[in-house]
Amino acid sequence: MKRLLGAALAACLVLPAQAAERVVTLGGSVTEIVYALGKGDMLVGDDLSSIYPDAATRLPRVGYYRSVPVEGVLALKPDLVLASDQSGPPDALKRLADVGVTVLRISDEPSVQSLETRIGQIAQALGAGPEGERLLAQVRQDLQAAQALPASGKRAVLLMNRTGTPQAAGGGTAADLLLRLAGLDNVMAGQQGYKPLSAEGIGALAPQAIIVTTASVTASGGLDKLYQQPGLANTPAARHQCIIAMDDLLALGTGPRLGQAIRFLKQQPCIQHDAVH
Repeated sequence: MKRLLGAALAACLVLPAQAAERVVTLGGSVTEIVYALGKGDMLVGDDLSSIYPDAATRLPRVGYYRSVPVEGVLALKPDLVLASDQSGPPDALKRLADVGVTVLRISDEPSVQSLETRIGQIAQALGAGPEGERLLAQVRQDLQAAQALPASGKRAVLLMNRTGTPQAAGGGTAADLLLRLAGLDNVMAGQQGYKPLSAEGIGALAPQAIIVTTASVTASGGLDKLYQQPGLANTPAARHQCIIAMDDLLALGTGPRLGQAIRFLKQQPCIQHDAVH
């Protein structure tokens, strides 16, 4: 296991010369891993995408990791910032480094390899090597068990609605990775990234399962409202009660609960059902 973790650690950046005491995290999966390593007490702040565990939501917030407010971060007096490599803008992270804050860019691509690298980077940065080994072993075990469950191959789409316009997850996204690992056929896989998609457009794709993030369900007025939307109402998913609400970070984070996310989808009764409609 130490050899395996060593491979994950190989991508780590240069670490601070002394142990960090005040850490700010930028990125929900980064924050979740810190807690999974048992190091949540080192955190003095995180960003708005950090919604799990619940303790993360009670920390001082520094805005959103893709639009980092330098002054907000500096106000927390961190000696280490663990930033998703999707964080930005780049000049904000540079400004933090220029005033003496150690900033580590953490691998955050939608892949299992990136997840393993992420665990290794964060474990090493926080002086949590043994904890990192245990977490990495647990994540691999969970993934293996989840992928051993039967897969349905059903046509599926994952939707989120943060701005009033539904967006569907295409290829190259964390949601696409999750759907594929869960044995589902992403009807948007031919499109890259997240694409606006009308209810009528969703209807034309005829998905057998529609996964919607919980925040998007709330923004849409609840699951009942979604079932009644023109376009969605005539999909196989709606006809067979297969519009599924899923925690945002679980669905989109590619974090240490990835195995749990796969099991959640595979074990949905409407997805398990053998019939193709």
